[in-house]
Amino acid sequence: MVHDVPAPDRRSFLTHTGALAAAGTLCSSLAACGPESTNDTGGGGPDRTLTAVIGYGNDGSWDPTQTASAFAMAANHHIYEGLVDTDPIARTPYPALATALPGDPRATVWRFTLRPGATFHDGRPVTADDVVFVYDRILDPGTRTLVGTFFASWLKEVRKVDARTVDLVLRFPFPEGIARLTLAKVMPRHVFSRPGAWDDAIRGLAVGSGPYRQTAHHPKSNTTFEAFTAYDGPRAPAFTRMNWLTIVDAASRVARISGRSAGAQIADNIPYANVPWLERGGLKVAGAAGMNNLFLMFNTRRRPFDDVRVRRALHYAIDTERMIEVALKGHGRPARSFLDESNPAHRPARTVYDHDPAKAKALLRAAGVDRLEVEVLAVNVSWVVDCLPTVKASWDAIGVRTTLAPQETTAVFTKLDQKRDYQVVAAASNPHQFGLDPDLILRYAYGPRNLWTGYARWADNAVARRLFRDMDRATREPDPGRKRAMIQDCLDVVAEQAVLYPVVHNELMTAWDPRELTGTRAQPYPGVNLLQAKWV
Repeated sequence: MVHDVPAPDRRSFLTHTGALAAAGTLCSSLAACGPESTNDTGGGGPDRTLTAVIGYGNDGSWDPTQTASAFAMAANHHIYEGLVDTDPIARTPYPALATALPGDPRATVWRFTLRPGATFHDGRPVTADDVVFVYDRILDPGTRTLVGTFFASWLKEVRKVDARTVDLVLRFPFPEGIARLTLAKVMPRHVFSRPGAWDDAIRGLAVGSGPYRQTAHHPKSNTTFEAFTAYDGPRAPAFTRMNWLTIVDAASRVARISGRSAGAQIADNIPYANVPWLERGGLKVAGAAGMNNLFLMFNTRRRPFDDVRVRRALHYAIDTERMIEVALKGHGRPARSFLDESNPAHRPARTVYDHDPAKAKALLRAAGVDRLEVEVLAVNVSWVVDCLPTVKASWDAIGVRTTLAPQETTAVFTKLDQKRDYQVVAAASNPHQFGLDPDLILRYAYGPRNLWTGYARWADNAVARRLFRDMDRATREPDPGRKRAMIQDCLDVVAEQAVLYPVVHNELMTAWDPRELTGTRAQPYPGVNLLQAKWV
């Protein structure tokens, strides 16, 4: 096992965690940045402000090529467009900046013509040069962009044909790639090619061609938007203004959307215990099951976690049914695969970690491990914190002395980025925010240059190298049935190795006021999508 996995640079760290807070307030270059009240509802009438409460921080990276920040990704879907975008639930692709989808999804060249009249928020036209600029960044291995993980294996290059036409040149037929094009948000070259602009994007600078333009950005407080009046695309803005509040504390988040003095119309990440009370108050509360999960990640450089038997033992020991009953109030399922059970490609893995303390103890004995002491480095996401006592009780019950160390997400991932020593990380993940196809979800967590695999110090393990080769073969497989079977074989390896693996998949709850909003749907990943919502 090699221990010198390249350390991710600052942008690479922000890619996955969005965890480095921006200092002060960064505003869009398109708008003045006067302080805006987080209580602004704009009064009555159709021109009032839509206020949303997001249960995740807005101080992560806003660079669309790099971020996995729940807040930033949700906002960027309103600010930016891809050549193709997708329905937030079904992930069905539709033309966004492009005038049409590829006529032949199995072709190895996809030609796209840009929508006539498409302009960026500063009034400059969207051109083929802007498209090539973004794709060149994504495909450049030197930038190590997050979304590059989802393109590099199948997309060779993007070529300018004329001012409004581009060709995407594929390495082999890959119909699944059409839906992935929504991850390549087209950004203005004249803004983001200047020195320091990518760092500005990390801190919150957002200039796109989508239906809403960012008007102000206050890290750890709120981000505001207004309708882009020149927008002529398929998802016209329905709200004159939007104010998105970041409220990580669950009680404060619930208070903001409930009661007679409610200051918001919609909120995500609703605690399960509050659902009945909110419904009695007239709110619509809906859940969506998906890939959202509590996972454990082991430092495979640190003994005894380099032994697969120890990793498996700790998974078998966890009483997941109790975790679901007590912490998740029934809104979850034990992980029976890396994929959640709602995924069309799901089938139970060959290794399923049912609660089996006897097997856990036997595996520890076989590994020669006795009197193990474990510190769990955990993020402080509210529902994750609720699950941690079950982890501790379960491990204590098999003789593993367990200490819980929940910290701010920023602190956890700063330590990982700095290659600080750790034993086990417990955190939340949701690859579903990038897409549904299992190849994409697998590559989010695993790959030779994948950041998560680097955090686990596993990239050069012999099993890992074989897994990565099998993943590449599955990506290239033209037969859909055979491809699915090959990916499922890879998922079986991931389950057996338990390097980074989910404990439970849980349901995410969204609440909104149906007396004020319509066209709203709960989504199975963090954030909200208001591109089809409108006032009642």
